[in-house]
Amino acid sequence: MLAMPAVADQRSAWQALREGKAFLLLRHTTAPGVGDPEGFRLGDCSTQRNLDEKGRREARRWGRLLKGRDVEQPRLYSSNWCRAQDTAQEMGLGAVETLSALDSFFSDPDSQAAQTVELRKAIEKVPKDRPVVMVSHQVNIKALTGFSPRSGEGMIIALPLDDPPKVLARIAQP
Repeated sequence: MLAMPAVADQRSAWQALREGKAFLLLRHTTAPGVGDPEGFRLGDCSTQRNLDEKGRREARRWGRLLKGRDVEQPRLYSSNWCRAQDTAQEMGLGAVETLSALDSFFSDPDSQAAQTVELRKAIEKVPKDRPVVMVSHQVNIKALTGFSPRSGEGMIIALPLDDPPKVLARIAQP
């Protein structure tokens, strides 16, 4: 496991995020279990693995952390999965836009390469006039960065994207 960056490095990473020179990619907060139940459907949260109360509290702590770092009105994107949307909404930072490039491919690992290409394209197209925060899933983040984030872990990633992307800081679940 990689050590957390030094405080000075984290300060630089947060500054890059505020200036549009980096974005925050966050794994959704705690949703007990792995994957989704058999027969789950997007758009129907009752069929999906969802945040528990702990996950909702974690998401609210992310919102407080971001506000404390002067990231108050980011462009906020999430996958179409309820647990990712709920993580983004519970942050209390404004409107959440779904982005299919952030959708999990856990149940379709053969789509990893194509999905990761789509995510890279989506990241490059997103306007950078405000900080960008994206909420996705472990498999997507690992495919993009090579790192396996824990639930609620975030990574500040340099823009434009390198290959592989440059992770400026890993931020543990607050």
